[in-house]
Amino acid sequence: MTPLRIAVVTPRYAVSGVPLAQRRFAAALAEAGHRIDLIIGNCDADLSVPPAPGVTIHVLGKPQVRGMVVPLCRYLRRTKPDAVFSAEDHLNTFLLAAAIVTGSRAKISGSSRVTPFDTYSNRPFTKRWVLKWAARAVAWRADALTCVSQDMVGQYRTIFGPATKHVCVYNIVDQPAVRALAAEPVDDPWFRDRSVPLVVAAGTLAPWKGFVDLIDAMAVLRDRGKAARLVILGEGASRGELEALVATRGLAERVRLPGRVANPLKYFAHADVFALSSHVEGMPNVLVEAMLAGCTPVSTDCPTGPGELLQGGRYGYLVPVADPPALADGILAAIDRPIAPAVLAEAVAPFAQDRVIARHFALLGL
Repeated sequence: MTPLRIAVVTPRYAVSGVPLAQRRFAAALAEAGHRIDLIIGNCDADLSVPPAPGVTIHVLGKPQVRGMVVPLCRYLRRTKPDAVFSAEDHLNTFLLAAAIVTGSRAKISGSSRVTPFDTYSNRPFTKRWVLKWAARAVAWRADALTCVSQDMVGQYRTIFGPATKHVCVYNIVDQPAVRALAAEPVDDPWFRDRSVPLVVAAGTLAPWKGFVDLIDAMAVLRDRGKAARLVILGEGASRGELEALVATRGLAERVRLPGRVANPLKYFAHADVFALSSHVEGMPNVLVEAMLAGCTPVSTDCPTGPGELLQGGRYGYLVPVADPPALADGILAAIDRPIAPAVLAEAVAPFAQDRVIARHFALLGL
């Protein structure tokens, strides 16, 4: 295949699902032999974007997506990429507008990563209604519009009608570099001592992640006389609330919040259960990462992604949203009846990098 000049664009770099998925996608495209520009609107002040072989990183220093429009216009005029992959709805709209203004001939794929019900509205003359019509006005310029789950495609059809162009393409999760991360050792006594079942969770410490429910589930297990420990990896605004809850519930010997870690995959590989307690998701990459690392998943059946990913319970344990006793039941089931590695591998297969890239290229006619 002739190498292509491809831009991968994301509004912000942070240790969270969308930017990490976009960086992973850029690295996979470069590994396939293409010339890749990773364009980032802004980077969190306490972070730097890790380099990847064959990827040229451009941080624009624009904290607002609308501030990216002029730099994107310049990029499209000067660089003339063959294809552009963007992620998140507002960026997709602005990128398509930039392509129209500049007359760019690049193939453009815009990926949606969160529920459209949080972005758009069918209620006339509201801000989200205006955003919906702006997205609709430029949608003709997109060669592909994608969602990260089939359930989310259904949501877009509800907002934009049955003729919407949105189709499902999963994120890349399974690639050699990720498997290498899962194989690294962990220097932590809780992860070395496997005599006590260990539950791990990871994500931004924010209300919608449902970590309050997960901590309450650990209190339920304690009250039932069941031994288990929980480690929640990540950082965020809810740290104080969660630490106070651990203290109030008397769980200091059972629950830890060590903060952000550079490589969560190795922790997944050395735990018994991965718990996803979210109230809403797009398609949780972290759940796929946990299965890739061999960890049995327990997840709320929140919209969207977990039910689709776990196939109604074939690949893990699904529980109701915001129900700590049910979450405790799911954790016990996962401890007692872990999912076999071969079954977890079956669940992860659709997220392999070659398979995902082939799907994207087919949609763009590349």
